[in-house]
Amino acid sequence: MLSKRAEQLEPSVTFAASAKAKALKAEGKDVLSLTVGEPDFQTPENIKTAAIQAIKDGKTHYTPSAGIPELRQAIVDHVKTYYGLEYQTKEVIVTDGAKFALYALFQAILNDGDEVIIPAPYWVSYGEQVKLAAGKPVFVEGLHENCFKVTVEQLESAKTEKTKALILNSPSNPTGMIYTKEELTAIGLWAVENNVLIIADDIYGRLVYNGNQFTPIATLGEAIRNQTIIINGVSKTYAMTGWRIGYAVGDQEIIAAMIDIASQSTSNPTAISQYAALEALTGPQETVEVMREAFEARLNEIYPLVAALPGVKLEKPQGAFYLFPNVKETLEICGYDNVTKWVDDLLAEGYVALVTGEGFGAPENVRMSYAADLETLKKAVERMAAFIESKRQK
Repeated sequence: MLSKRAEQLEPSVTFAASAKAKALKAEGKDVLSLTVGEPDFQTPENIKTAAIQAIKDGKTHYTPSAGIPELRQAIVDHVKTYYGLEYQTKEVIVTDGAKFALYALFQAILNDGDEVIIPAPYWVSYGEQVKLAAGKPVFVEGLHENCFKVTVEQLESAKTEKTKALILNSPSNPTGMIYTKEELTAIGLWAVENNVLIIADDIYGRLVYNGNQFTPIATLGEAIRNQTIIINGVSKTYAMTGWRIGYAVGDQEIIAAMIDIASQSTSNPTAISQYAALEALTGPQETVEVMREAFEARLNEIYPLVAALPGVKLEKPQGAFYLFPNVKETLEICGYDNVTKWVDDLLAEGYVALVTGEGFGAPENVRMSYAADLETLKKAVERMAAFIESKRQK
């Protein structure tokens, strides 16, 4: 009875891991979950107040499929402030999370068999969404020695006559690595030369640490900008994951097609959430820096502890809020040959929930979110160390 699309779809490993952790917690187990990429902060008060006021003002009905005009203008202004780029509101769509922005984009641009180059490690939904649009994901491995980043030479080797788009996620989920201005310029010029659409997933662009810099690829020349669709949202920067507001900015024809797709699928993003997002983008920004500084402090404290675990190899992330350690030698120490089995046993016996790297295209790695308080993070590392020692092959 199921469609081939549904049968070939892989479930999200992040939500699967989170569900397992919640199930154990429901049984009364003291589980420490470092699974879902979700800030542990409350949505700032001014944003919650704006949402409550929107309800009181009766702003609870359908909105335009592209989003309320005020929010689209706020996104234009936001991009001008942080990117220095001028767009028009007709080049903006507000969506049900950045995830649906990506989904609608793939539906808008891909025909059967069109290829999308996806650097690995990658966010778990990229490839599945490409397949749902009848496209073909082409994974290109970003090597550990190059901080998991791909090169123009690799992209050139992966390119075929069916290559339609390239996804760039910087800072990266799951690695936290950032492409330099020079790397992005080279990739951008390659994309322009080969007429490959750049999908710039900039969702973590304001979560950058220790003096590192985020460069939006759309800012690196007019030709590159015209070849780029920006994907972003309020979920990570403003601790608004559950409000489900994302957006896309770029070519008017593509955005118009995405609006049509939204009109026939979701109708419009939740009205109240849009007014909350409007306040997020136009209101005080001090809480953004408070949260960023907290993530930075956690990273700096927890990174050396994880790096010191037996067998772990770990590059220090530059942004986002994930650690992505290579645990190949750790598995060998513990007598495992499968990272998913190791992660499952760590949860069942050590009560620490991580996400297997297999869903990110990296079967020697695990993803750990440090969007949790320091006490939880330290206890989790202590339990991991104890688990590794208990499994150590004599």
